[in-house]
Amino acid sequence: MEKQQVDPRESALRGVAHLVVQEGPQRLDNFLRRSLKGVPPSLIFRIIRSGEVRIDGHRAKPTTKVVDGQVVRVPPLRLAKPREVPPPAGGLASLSVVFDDESLIVVDKPSGVAVHGGSGLSWGVIEWLRAHWPRAERWELVHRLDRDTSGLLVVAKTRRALKGLQEAWRAAAVVKKYQALAVGVLAQPRLIIRAALERYQTVQGERRVRVSAVGKPSCSEVERLAWWSAPAPGFSLVAVTLPTGRTHQIRAHLAHIGHPLVGDEKYGDFSLNKVLARQMGCHRLFLHAAALTFPHPITGETVTLRSPLAQELHAFLAALGRPTGGAVPFG
Repeated sequence: MEKQQVDPRESALRGVAHLVVQEGPQRLDNFLRRSLKGVPPSLIFRIIRSGEVRIDGHRAKPTTKVVDGQVVRVPPLRLAKPREVPPPAGGLASLSVVFDDESLIVVDKPSGVAVHGGSGLSWGVIEWLRAHWPRAERWELVHRLDRDTSGLLVVAKTRRALKGLQEAWRAAAVVKKYQALAVGVLAQPRLIIRAALERYQTVQGERRVRVSAVGKPSCSEVERLAWWSAPAPGFSLVAVTLPTGRTHQIRAHLAHIGHPLVGDEKYGDFSLNKVLARQMGCHRLFLHAAALTFPHPITGETVTLRSPLAQELHAFLAALGRPTGGAVPFG
């Protein structure tokens, strides 16, 4: 009789699980994310750093490489009951597929949609794709976008494509450009923000970053596209290119120089956000992943993709009126 295959995630939920690596070498954190589908990345990192995860009986780091045949011990997992959230209205059509071939798919993620389940959510873009797209069970996110950030999100369909794209990200061969609306008028048309960012958690357990001398080097290249002197305190539409990609980097960097993003509930002007939501209908973070350029992981050809600002962001800019200077890009 054929032995029934046990789901590693279900095994870990019942008690200690011993997972055998069947494809390597790969990072321990990546192996566990693939093996324990639906387990929040924050929980995976926590059990690794606490020493509860062992490789062949030894403690390890998230970056430790595991190879074929090694046994990874995983402690019993305790997951919060997920909060059911309906999928985006209109299904996959609302994700606006921008690029699709046999190696990867790029979607235009709406604001308010998480890229993966966890933190009280039972689903994200990747889980929805796996559930609704034929043969998508092994698809993997190549990078992340904040839940409140809209725009281009890359998903690899094969292991080879994932490795190639991740290498391109590490080698800084990917050009990422965002559009954002900052509070106040930037004095300079162009500036480079170099400020190291350190990750930390609030007392409520929320993930944040702050400028710190002990943080990771971070660089944001900012270009002022248009600005409004009124209504007070004024606003600047900016394009931001990221040579580095840290958690909440754009949000933390712009807030650090005194120009937080409109609608930012973590680093922004909370009183102003309430006024803008009530009087001008801005109910979201004004941050959009607008353009990506990267080498195709299989052909090596340069892929350049663009995503226009969402309709609600254009509507808010229209409500501000004619810019004092510069021009608002459309399309």
